[in-house]
This record gives sequence, C-alpha cells and structure tokens, in this order.
Amino acid sequence: MTMQIRPATDEDWPHIWPFFRSICAEGETYVYPYEPTEAEGCSMWMEQPPGLTVVAVDAAGTVLGSAKMGPNRPGPGAHVSTASYMVDPAAAGRGVGRALGEYTLAWAREQGYRAMQFNAVVESNARAVHLWRSIGFEIIGTVPEAFLSRAHGYVGIHVMHQKLD
Repeated sequence: MTMQIRPATDEDWPHIWPFFRSICAEGETYVYPYEPTEAEGCSMWMEQPPGLTVVAVDAAGTVLGSAKMGPNRPGPGAHVSTASYMVDPAAAGRGVGRALGEYTLAWAREQGYRAMQFNAVVESNARAVHLWRSIGFEIIGTVPEAFLSRAHGYVGIHVMHQKLD
C-alpha cells in the first residue's frame, strides 16, 4: 500500500475526528473522555510546537491514521519525547500504526530527543503492546488497575520506553 505521512493541517481534523470520536467511545485504548466534544478532541490531538501532529494518507488522500508527538514533560524532562497514535479502524491491519510509530521515532531522533516514553499503554490492548515491543519499546513498569476498560474492567497501564541515542 502506498502511504504518505505528512504534517496534519486544520483541514485534516474533520477526517481525524470520526475515528478519534469512535476510538474514545469504545473505551479500550485511551485515557481520554468517552465522549469528548469535537473542540475538546481537537485541542487534545492537534499539537502545537514544539510538538507535531501528522496524518498517514493513502494515494487518494484518504486519512488512514494520525499521530501526535512532542516532549513528554517540560523543562528538565523535555529531552524525552512521547507520542500517541490513532488508526481509523477501517485501515486496521494495513501497517498504518507501524508506519506512524517508525515515523515518530525518526522525528524524535531528528529533533534531538534522547528517548521516547509512552505513559499509558493499556495492557489489554494486546495489538498495541505487541507493535510497540516489535519496534524496540520495552515495558518499564505497569500501574495496576489504572484504566477502566469497558470490556475488561480495571486493567493495568504500561509505561513503555525506548532509548534513542
């Protein structure tokens, strides 16, 4: 599949919002409200510098997924990056998540970050845990019962990390 990853624009948000909203409502992968307003969703997802939001698009320009990245913490913690990803369920299994993950790691290296840390990977999200481990992340800790999954009840949240330098 031909896929391009590029910076997201304001014109991309209406294409991100439907899958962002449905993923939040599903209640299985994000520590976001189940029913954010569109304005809340846009504010949470569309990063401002030094962060960046990108979209993965196919040859026809269809938005397949999106990622946001930037510093994990300000000030003395700003040398560690973080990223979040959402893939349109209609594009699942097509390598979009992997492409976005690899893109964010390359971006973080280019920006001079020393590591990337994911703060809240839901342990019952086996596909994400497997993907992130396959591209070099390790689980450095798990907060027990920190996430209320609609399907599984209380489950842990993994903190995952990858050194970049």
